[in-house]
Amino acid sequence: MSKSRRQFLAQTSLGLLAAATVARSFAQQTADLPPGAPPAFGAGPAVGPEVSPSTFAEAEKLVQFDLTAPQRAMAAGSWRETMAALYERRTGPRKVALEPTLAPASRWNPMLPGLKAGPDRDRFIRSSADPGPLPARDEDIAFASLTQLSRWIEQRKLTSDRLTRIYLKRIEEFDPKLHCVITLTRELALTQARKADEEIAAGEYRGPLHGIPWGGKDLLDTAEIRTTYGAEPFRNRVPVNDAVVVKRLHEAGAVLVAKLSLGALALNDIWFGGQTMNPWLLEEGASGSSAGPGAATAAGLVAFAIGSETGGSIVSPSMRCGITGLRPTYGRVARTGAMTLCWSLDKLGPMTRTVEDAMLVLDAISGPDAGDLASVPSRLDFDAGASVQGLRVGYFPRWMNVAPATAVDRAALEVVKKVGMVPVEVSIPNWPYDSLDVILFAEAAAAFEELTLSGGLNELKAQVPDAWPNIFREARFLSAVDFVQADRFRRRVAEEMARVFSEVDLLLVPSLRDEMLTLTNFTGHPSLTLRAGFVEVSKARSDWAPDPNHPVPTFSPPRRVPHGVTLIGRLFDEGSLGSAGLALERAFGVVEQRPPGF
Repeated sequence: MSKSRRQFLAQTSLGLLAAATVARSFAQQTADLPPGAPPAFGAGPAVGPEVSPSTFAEAEKLVQFDLTAPQRAMAAGSWRETMAALYERRTGPRKVALEPTLAPASRWNPMLPGLKAGPDRDRFIRSSADPGPLPARDEDIAFASLTQLSRWIEQRKLTSDRLTRIYLKRIEEFDPKLHCVITLTRELALTQARKADEEIAAGEYRGPLHGIPWGGKDLLDTAEIRTTYGAEPFRNRVPVNDAVVVKRLHEAGAVLVAKLSLGALALNDIWFGGQTMNPWLLEEGASGSSAGPGAATAAGLVAFAIGSETGGSIVSPSMRCGITGLRPTYGRVARTGAMTLCWSLDKLGPMTRTVEDAMLVLDAISGPDAGDLASVPSRLDFDAGASVQGLRVGYFPRWMNVAPATAVDRAALEVVKKVGMVPVEVSIPNWPYDSLDVILFAEAAAAFEELTLSGGLNELKAQVPDAWPNIFREARFLSAVDFVQADRFRRRVAEEMARVFSEVDLLLVPSLRDEMLTLTNFTGHPSLTLRAGFVEVSKARSDWAPDPNHPVPTFSPPRRVPHGVTLIGRLFDEGSLGSAGLALERAFGVVEQRPPGF
């Protein structure tokens, strides 16, 4: 017995000494068992640091589970034989490194047994309307929809080279105000634009994204171009390969002009270069974590962008910046080569200025890849001219009359009727949906375990209680039992959503209603956020918890900013989302308004 072990035993209570003696005696007995005797829990060598009843008394406060004094003594006396060795994978001596691309063995499947998985056919019919004459002013070209830009390029009224140079110039002019670009990919963009023009001139038109400049959230790997995750420890990281979504956009002929900002490690809107700002209200952040895609798209710096969402990172900046954000069904778009925050939650999707634009991009990036175990084959059935008559749109009456709902949300219900859809009252149980975040925090802390253990988290700019550094450290004290129970609760919530969608075709919800934002991310349902009107705000909005030492700016008179609503669709039924969104967008009539000064 080591000296430290002898000292530890000498200082324990009689109850703890008795428990330790039992554990030690049992270990001795197992050594004398005959051949063929099975192993037993608690029969291994003592490892790890010494613990005492007071250790457990303090830990009980973290996990909110109380032990009696005898139970506490037994736990302390046996911990080093029963549980401490479980941490050997991390603490050694037989450490096992887990590469970032290694996904958990357990996988979330949003499709419950017996549910129909999306449409029966693949069909994509875009609008056939004439895009009109090419505007004379570069500014008007920059803010044109992807739908228009693609037609002008197809008709050879506009070259990809000219359009790319327009966006590059606007980035140079306006990014100092917005802080939305991490890496400008000028040379790649001009090379891709020239190639696109040559191919189109030769009659080799690839489709609606050919020659269209775009920006990617800087968690998408780009070969030989740095991909930083917006975080100081990764600011010089240069991948070897392109992410699958990047490859698909290259294959579609799109032109990458910029890697766009994200809050560090995909949280909120502060990254190592500062805070990304909202083009509509420069005194507030763009919201996150797809802050750069939101700001750049709203300010006319790109034709479209790719964002990602784990718990609201497409919806929130789309709301704040007044653009369209499409969060696809979990599993529709392969995430190979994208930063992992949460294996069972992460989703990649388009951020655009119009609904049809988002559908055009989704069509190009959809599909499985062997590198993403959660990605699955799926169909997309979208017709820009489809009727929405009779579509049942569920809504929650109570939610429409309290914050965060506004008059714009309530007016949207009237527009639903106006375009021929049918509002239907629905409800869900008053459950603690935020309990699901046990899964989010545990997976995220696991994804960045090495950064936590090495101290790299200390380099991040944001070190407040609601930022990742603190949350990743706190997550190490979450209960594994509660993780499994949260996972079981997740399936119960998925069953409840299946019941709701047996009654309606779509849901219309206040975009930032916490229950729906949380539970639909965990169930994997697709969402479409689109501008529906405008509201006035008397103070800046923030993703961050209030800090009395750094109050947000206030405004008198109040400022006018865009406000959106969100549609939730059935799993893999983005086509219906697009059709309904297109009808609402036309009826709202506010999509063409631009942020002042841009």
